[in-house]
Amino acid sequence: MRKILPLLLGATLASAVYADMPAKDIGKGAKDHPLLSRFADSKIVGYDFKEFDEVTIPAGKRVADKSGKPGFENSLTVEGRYTRIAYNYPKTRSAVEVMRNYQAALEKAGLKTVFSCVKETCGENFGEYMYDKNLGNNFIDGGQQYEPFIYGRRDDRYLVAKGATADGTLVHVALWVVAPTENRNGGFYMQVVEGKPMEGGKVSVNLNAGEMAKSIAADGKVAVYGVYFDTDKSDVKPESKAALGEMAKLLQQNPQLKVFVVGHTDNQGALAHNVELSQKRADAVIKTLATDYKVDARRLAAKGVASYAPVASNDAEAGREKNRRVELVKQ
Repeated sequence: MRKILPLLLGATLASAVYADMPAKDIGKGAKDHPLLSRFADSKIVGYDFKEFDEVTIPAGKRVADKSGKPGFENSLTVEGRYTRIAYNYPKTRSAVEVMRNYQAALEKAGLKTVFSCVKETCGENFGEYMYDKNLGNNFIDGGQQYEPFIYGRRDDRYLVAKGATADGTLVHVALWVVAPTENRNGGFYMQVVEGKPMEGGKVSVNLNAGEMAKSIAADGKVAVYGVYFDTDKSDVKPESKAALGEMAKLLQQNPQLKVFVVGHTDNQGALAHNVELSQKRADAVIKTLATDYKVDARRLAAKGVASYAPVASNDAEAGREKNRRVELVKQ
């Protein structure tokens, strides 16, 4: 009995440690992303989706800065519809096989790899960062399905790919794959950020004529965000009526005021084209004010400056949205 008991105990501990593949997907609302199917026989063990979020994705080796604080040689901050999914895959497969299958699928979809690494080339404690940052706080549901990511985190592979869908939507995909280790299953974690514009109209900002006048008196200018155009078009949209009405009221209440109507864009697209587009949009605003609101066109002068005068970074959509504006500048 002395020899049999330890064997039975060892078998019990092994069954407690090595979790089987889940029989079905785990996680509320769990489903594959439409862009990428799952690797064969994998099961979802963690799932989250947000209509719009800002996400920072490592896109370079994990390194320490001059003060010793860990960071990355490069990272991408992107915004849009955000999906993240964690999978377990069978221990009979390898991390190499999983990653190469996804690389082939991404390339077929037109996405190009902008960064990839394997094990030590990812930098010190890369796997620890990925687990702690993304998979902690009960993101992975159910029993021991988190264990592949803990035990396999130092035998890992990672890539970031970027491209566009057929309708032109910008997409970033980050994939972290850990190998089956110590007779456990493997795991992979996927992040997909689709450049969906943020839904507007959730918060209204009513900049009235009085507030415009205060801004011009204090700063010599005022930014107006309620003037709308279709993409790459210069026709003023009907939704601009409220903002144009307040601009006209400002000019009517201050008959001596003369302004430059300045069109601004973000930095997307060719600069020369944006200069031309912003000029046409500024011209269109003046024409609308003169025609529909009877403002004397001699008090107005149009200028398009494209992306030459940003008020925020163009690296993320939130900043680009702020840069797309019309300004009234006192002459």
